[in-house]
Amino acid sequence: MTDLKQLQKDVWKNKVKQGFNTTDVPLEFSYTYGELAEAFHAYRKKLPDIGEELADVMIYLLGLATILDVDMEDELVKKIGENAKRKYKTIDGILTRTKEAG
Repeated sequence: MTDLKQLQKDVWKNKVKQGFNTTDVPLEFSYTYGELAEAFHAYRKKLPDIGEELADVMIYLLGLATILDVDMEDELVKKIGENAKRKYKTIDGILTRTKEAG
């Protein structure tokens, strides 16, 4: 099994090797947004490539994280832990957070 840290390194290595964007943060956000839109389109149209499109989103997120010097594995583990501690309640038909993590 490959860990997320290694995948982030592999994504970066490929971006550099292929000459893809490695410095322009707004551009990378735009590309990531575009890939998410493609994934949504595949979902809405029930296209068979939804998994591939979601993988593209992850690739762009990992690349963006590297540009911003963010370790996505560490951040994801922290965030999942925080979310697990939060409490939610349905109020007037809307799921609402009632207790912050901590």
